[in-house]
Formats: sequence, structure tokens, C-alpha cells
Amino acid sequence: MTLNGKVAVVTGSNSGIGLGIAQVLAERGAKVVINSFTDRPEDHQLAAQIATDTGSEVTYVAADMSSGDDCRALVEKAKARFGSVDILVNNAGIQHVERIEDFPPEKWDAIIAINLNSAFHTSAAALPMMRAAGWGRIVNIASAHGLTASPFKSAYVAAKHGVVGLSKVTALETAGEGITCNAICPGYVLTPLVEAQIPDQMKTHNMDRETVIREVMLARQPSRQFATTDQIGGTVAFLCSEDAAQITGTTISVDGGWTAL
Repeated sequence: MTLNGKVAVVTGSNSGIGLGIAQVLAERGAKVVINSFTDRPEDHQLAAQIATDTGSEVTYVAADMSSGDDCRALVEKAKARFGSVDILVNNAGIQHVERIEDFPPEKWDAIIAINLNSAFHTSAAALPMMRAAGWGRIVNIASAHGLTASPFKSAYVAAKHGVVGLSKVTALETAGEGITCNAICPGYVLTPLVEAQIPDQMKTHNMDRETVIREVMLARQPSRQFATTDQIGGTVAFLCSEDAAQITGTTISVDGGWTAL
């Protein structure tokens, strides 16, 4: 399942799920642009480290994914660096939890902008390149919350449902052109951010690590196991392969059975 010669842009990818995806795509031979909103030496060092580890070309481009102009510029900078954008992975996202009547409007706007609007802007910028090449892959990282809901997550659930809908429309508009667009809907994934929450949950519920993971954090995930960033990356790589050329406009759940309930 080689991606040699392909150029991939992965948004929100200097940590967590995005970083895992970028590493897998680089391992499969793709040239990769990783991204976040910061522009620190360590961001560029991370790109250099992935390149050293995988033998692929990897670069870092800072972009504020709440800005439509920055989203489009990210794609153009990737084209300027590598000559094209063949694979676009829209992963950037943030979260806030609050009752609807207490939900800060600025948090709503930020979540919709970063989690949903950014996928529209990057896709709009990348699709002309993909059409010209006669080949392209767009993978939008949605969520189990793109298929179901939880209380106190109004903006996140709305955005992720929107990502699923956008993926379907993109697939229909590109059908027959060698371009596919799909959404991956992860459940709980073991990222550094989630790992950091475990000690507090252990203390709050007076449980050991394994019990608090199984009975509290993964209560809605029937497998009672976290997905891993490598598993999400592997799923993205599969969707970018020729084996998945006729998979478009759909969702793939990596959620341990959550949405089967």
C-alpha cells in the first residue's frame, strides 16, 4: 500500500491523531505537510524528525484553521513546496463542553470555524489540483459524534455532523473523476491529551487506572479499548490506496462499537 509520489496535507497534525496520521502517510512514502497554528522551532523540528524516521519529505506550515484565508493559503503553500496536493486530511479540531444556554458564543464560532469551516476552505483550494491530476483523496476526520450525540457538546456535534454531510457532497461532486472523499468517525482515541486526563479521573472516581478507563472513560465504547493513532492513520492510508478507489461518500467508524448501539 504505497503512496510514493503523493503529496499529503494533514491539518492539526503536530500532536495526537493528526500526528499519527502524518507519520503513517510518511511511512507509506507520501510527502507530507504537517500543520498547526503555532510557528515554533519545535514544530519544524518535529517535521524534520518524521522525515528522518521515515525517509520521506516532511515540512511544517503554520496556519490558523479558524481563518478561511489561512486554510486556503496552507494548501497553496503545500503546492508551492511539493508541486501538488494529492491527499487532504482535514483533522484540525477543538472542543468545549457546556449547556446550550450557557455556551459562550465565541466558543461556538471557534468550534464551527476550526472543525467544519476549515474542511470546506481546504477542500475548495485542493479540488482544482486534484481534478487537474485526475486523482485525489480527501479524508475528513469526523467523530462518533458525527453520527450520534451527547449532551453539552452542541457545537462539536453540530460541526462533526456537518463534516459528514460535507464529505457526502464532496463525494457526489467528484464521482467519476478519480477523486474520493470519506469521513472517519473515531470514538475515544488514546492521545497525549486523553492520557493526561486519566490520573484526574482516577482521583475523582477513586478507581485504579484500568477500572476508570473501562467503566468511566470508555463507558460508551463497547470494546472498552481506546483506538490508537496508528489505527486511525492506517485507516486513512487505506482510504488513500487504490483498494479504496470505489469507497466514497461514506463514513468509517473506528469506535469500538459505539455507534452500533
